[in-house]
Amino acid sequence: MAEGEKPTPLKDLDERLRAARHQRNGTAKGESGRRRGEQGGLGTALRIGVDLVAAVGVGVGIGLLLDHWLETKPWFLIVFFLLGAAAGIVNVIRVASGYGLAAGYKKPGGEDAKDKD
Repeated sequence: MAEGEKPTPLKDLDERLRAARHQRNGTAKGESGRRRGEQGGLGTALRIGVDLVAAVGVGVGIGLLLDHWLETKPWFLIVFFLLGAAAGIVNVIRVASGYGLAAGYKKPGGEDAKDKD
């Protein structure tokens, strides 16, 4: 803005919004703020652990129910344990690579697979 020029209400509002966003994100004083959706190390570790345990637990539960219902013990338990473990490992790979649960599997840099024109 040039000296003596009075700020318009929209420019003033824009400056105040930017200052509020920087303060909320922790970047007002040069601190490195996280983008929304990023997790710390402990959060990522807990998510990986929960993903593995939940996937294996669901697989074992389905296998036990099918074995009990169809009287085929232990075949469905073994099959669904392996399927649950595989699903847990796929989830861990998605978390570790940064894809998360984004629709369309967006890359960590924000580029879509469609934008490769």
